[in-house]
Amino acid sequence: MNVRSGSRQLLIHGMVLVLVGLVWGLFVPGTPHPRLALGAHIQFVTNGMLFIVLATALLALPHSVGLKSVWVMVVAAWLTWTMAISEVANSWWGTSQMLSIAASQAGAIGGEPWQEVVVKLTHIAAGLGLIIAWSLLVVGFLKQPPSTGSSDA
Repeated sequence: MNVRSGSRQLLIHGMVLVLVGLVWGLFVPGTPHPRLALGAHIQFVTNGMLFIVLATALLALPHSVGLKSVWVMVVAAWLTWTMAISEVANSWWGTSQMLSIAASQAGAIGGEPWQEVVVKLTHIAAGLGLIIAWSLLVVGFLKQPPSTGSSDA
């Protein structure tokens, strides 16, 4: 993988996240906790758009983002998938610890302890992954792009 192919992977992750979010939106009313299902729909679409923007910036603008940073961004995309999928599951589970405001609005009273752990771990991992990925992106754009050669280093 080089920076360009990694950026394309990020673009594809983003497009598929948006597509899955749009399709998932059709199922929101049929879940036991539609408010939590709506949260999953929003996560898929919003994070998909974030990855589309991230990838488009990498593909279209001069930068100094290196291959290791792109790898971190790809890992963040996979962690985002786990988080969004846990929110889909949560629309049946009704966990209340990690997403307390949405759970309260949904009338969710909490899930099994293992379900609470799954939702917490996926949200914490994805949140940290996104913060690190976007930090690396900002740093890569703040640094002076190389004047010659490629940005695959």
